[in-house]
Amino acid sequence: MKTIEITVSPDGSSRLETKGFSGNECRDASRLLEQAIGAKQSDTPTAEMHQTASQANQQHHQQ
Repeated sequence: MKTIEITVSPDGSSRLETKGFSGNECRDASRLLEQAIGAKQSDTPTAEMHQTASQANQQHHQQ
């Protein structure tokens, strides 16, 4: 399942995390939200980003 999770801290900072996306899909999916939230302070790619779409589909079907 593809999801985008946004966490807003009490100090007003926010964190955007994509789950279930492969490759650069995550950046494409979150682009508008990132623009709405404001300046990006860091970007930490996950293992999912380094998967190809076919690898992600195989993993999803195995679960």
